[in-house]
Amino acid sequence: MSTDSSRSDEQRRIDGMAVRRDVLGDEHVDRAVAGTTDVTADFQDFITRYAWGDVWSRPGLDRRMRSVVTLTALVAGGSFEELEFHLPAAIRNGLTREEVIEVLLQTAVYCGVPKANSAFAVARKVWDET
Repeated sequence: MSTDSSRSDEQRRIDGMAVRRDVLGDEHVDRAVAGTTDVTADFQDFITRYAWGDVWSRPGLDRRMRSVVTLTALVAGGSFEELEFHLPAAIRNGLTREEVIEVLLQTAVYCGVPKANSAFAVARKVWDET
C-alpha cells in the first residue's frame, strides 16, 4: 500500500477497507459497517481512510509491530472495548498468545497494574470464547 499523498480519498478508502478487513477480520468489519448510522457514517469513513488507509498502510512498521503498539496504547488509554477486538487482530497479525501476554505484562510497568489487570481480564474473556 502506498502512502503517496496523491491518492484520492476513494483510493484511501479502498486501501483502508482492505487493511481493516485483513487485520480485524470480515466478521468484525461487517458488523461495524452494518451498524453505521447517520451519526456514525462520517466517523466510519474517517477511520477507514485515515487509520487504516493511511497509518496502518504505511511501510515503516510491520503489522506485528503495529499490533504491539496498538495493544499498548489501548491499555494505556483504558480502551478495553477496543482491546477486545484488537487481541484477535494481534494474533492474526502474527503475534503468539505468549507474546501478547508479555506485551500486557509490560503494560503493567508503564501503564499501571490496574489497567494491565483489566487487559488480562479482557484477554482471558476473548481467549475463553475462541
